[in-house]
Amino acid sequence: MKRFTLLAVAAVAVLAAGACGTTEEIAAPSSDATAGPVTVKDGRGKEITLPKPATRVVSLEWGETEILASLGVMPVGSADNKGFAVWDTAVTLDPSVKDVGTRGEPSVDSVVALQPDLVVMEAERGAPIVAQLEKYVPVLVTIGSDARRNLDRLRDDVTMIATAVGKKAEGDGLLADLDARIASAKTELASAGAAGKPFAMADGWKEGSTVSVRMFGRGALVSDLGTAIGLRNAWTTAGDPQWGLGQTDVEGVKALDGKGVTFFYNASDGVDVFADGLRGNAIWDALDFVEAGRARKLPSGIWTFGGPKSCIQWIDAVVAAYQA
Repeated sequence: MKRFTLLAVAAVAVLAAGACGTTEEIAAPSSDATAGPVTVKDGRGKEITLPKPATRVVSLEWGETEILASLGVMPVGSADNKGFAVWDTAVTLDPSVKDVGTRGEPSVDSVVALQPDLVVMEAERGAPIVAQLEKYVPVLVTIGSDARRNLDRLRDDVTMIATAVGKKAEGDGLLADLDARIASAKTELASAGAAGKPFAMADGWKEGSTVSVRMFGRGALVSDLGTAIGLRNAWTTAGDPQWGLGQTDVEGVKALDGKGVTFFYNASDGVDVFADGLRGNAIWDALDFVEAGRARKLPSGIWTFGGPKSCIQWIDAVVAAYQA
């Protein structure tokens, strides 16, 4: 669970080789899929010009991998495919997608060997690997997260990626689906008497006997989603400026006690820190939402840093909990 430490949530390499016909087999081309040169301004403010929309794409982070596959462009390469299958079930990677190493340390050689038209990665990965890759292939750097405007940031990233791969119409469709689900969820929650209800979202890990809890504060993507569907994030402690995340412990979680909170958490890897790691912990067991059965594990495979399809999965799970 160390990959969930506060500063380790960011971008990495997602790469894989496949036949040039992979994209055509997965989805029908959109109207702009065979267009001429395309220019997009990436998260660095840098203009990236391609002679034509990219079809052989390597993605360096799970959220971007999901977005590409959702658009009908299966990446030729991706980092940590096994982990992706565990944590992000919004899409399924084709068996042809080549794994090019861990998200933290993708192999530049493996990326380049795939002869991609484009590499997509998040800003937090930093300049060194960007500079290495740009010697061989155009690199599109997404923002990945921005706690000041995470839903709008997601829209910008989806539109940018969709434009670069000639799938603007599909990108607009993904965002329209998300908007429609936000609107319907708000109505469903209001009908269930849950409008304005407090929620909290966390994940955690255990090292030795110490349990660390990572809270999704205001500005985190799922926090913004919760607000958009009419709920209220009860965790008010400021998180980091990029991801809206903050670290605490069981004592810190006591700040949520007595507020009628529904506490959601993620444990897709099968390590349930809250149900198992805190079993018998007097502080945890005494919290009102634990006693009342409002500590809810999300269904496995909902990536809380994902694209529109992951966002819809999260909304579905949350709405179901309030309707139960």
